[in-house]
Amino acid sequence: MVQVETAQLISECEAWRQTLREYRDEFTQDKTKLQQAASRALSKDQLQEVEHLHNQFHIQLINIHDLKQAIKNHDRRIGFEMREQNGLNEETVVDHENLFTQYQSLEHTLQDIREEFNNFLARANN
Repeated sequence: MVQVETAQLISECEAWRQTLREYRDEFTQDKTKLQQAASRALSKDQLQEVEHLHNQFHIQLINIHDLKQAIKNHDRRIGFEMREQNGLNEETVVDHENLFTQYQSLEHTLQDIREEFNNFLARANN
């Protein structure tokens, strides 16, 4: 058993899931904005950007869902181990650290796509 502050781990899981929900909502809205932009007359390069961004939104929404589910399952595992064992297995703490690394990586990717999309919209609206 590893002694850690489980309330902090649970709080981190909740914060990560909330942030991922916000990204999911934002990217869902951005897909709609992208479809509206695609309905206008665009150059071949702009159409390729639309396709690229559409694919990225689709892929990243799946990634958001998958990571959100992994965090949810991890959160449940923390609760189970605390109830049944009154402490966490070392593997669970390592999993938490790995999920945090995955979360940071995904968040970085999502921020890059957000910036790419906003730049596209700015160019397309000129």
